[in-house]
Amino acid sequence: MSKPILDVDAVRAFVTIVDLKSFTKAAEALGTTQGAISVKLKRLETRLGHHLIERTPRWVRLSAQGAVFLNAAREFLTAHDRAAAALSSEQRHFRLGIAQHVAGPETPTLLAMLYERDPGLTIEVRLDESRDLLSAFDNSELDAVIVRQEDDHRDGEDIGPEHFGWFAAPDFYHREGEPLRLAALAPCCGVRDIATQSLDDAGIAWVEVFVGGGHAAVMAAVSAGLAVAALSCRLAPSDTVEVSRRFDLPELPSSRIMLHSKLTDQRSRDALRTIAAAYREHRASMHRTLEKQL
Repeated sequence: MSKPILDVDAVRAFVTIVDLKSFTKAAEALGTTQGAISVKLKRLETRLGHHLIERTPRWVRLSAQGAVFLNAAREFLTAHDRAAAALSSEQRHFRLGIAQHVAGPETPTLLAMLYERDPGLTIEVRLDESRDLLSAFDNSELDAVIVRQEDDHRDGEDIGPEHFGWFAAPDFYHREGEPLRLAALAPCCGVRDIATQSLDDAGIAWVEVFVGGGHAAVMAAVSAGLAVAALSCRLAPSDTVEVSRRFDLPELPSSRIMLHSKLTDQRSRDALRTIAAAYREHRASMHRTLEKQL
């Protein structure tokens, strides 16, 4: 019995659907339509003789046969991409800047996805303050930057929301009638300005008891129980808790994460589109988790 000949695009569609748990997001990541993604998956299932993915209007998940096939599918794509890259003499670089207050626990996974998609790409990543990254981007020292919306008002690609909350150590104590003790970045920080304005609008007295020179310092102060801080829900230390309800603090407005890019070659843009789609899914997943905890 002859073995089925696999189509690379169809296998890539299958793996992308699984990774992003969505036909729509997979189509976006691969630069095609949801209908085309469905056709590719159906073609792959027909060739293999197995149903690989189960879907309803609410969820997408692997079938038993799909779970068996998944690792082999990933290895197939990796071997294909490495073989294709080996035939290219062009040494290509991708220089990505990620703002320190944006880079989160998903960053290593996203970089791994970028490498897996194009092993011939040399990846340079710079983590820095937004203003320094945007200056480097304007000077063509970076090919793409990921920053918050308020950091730069030029047009860019919206890759998802950023939600904020009030975080403190579990044993943090606030005496009623006294000003709320705050930890924050330097006065030029946009989140600090939004947080203090929200407190002022709500008529809540506050006093800054810790000013950090970086996000790590502020998070350390919060974990130590020194103060409350307005932090990204993704980046808040795991040993802290959201305390807006406990202390009746005002809701903080959300921001957006923006991708600014100067990439022009198709292979780099395809890889970046995959990362953008994964960024959106990761943030949506984090938000769903936070809603369950509140």
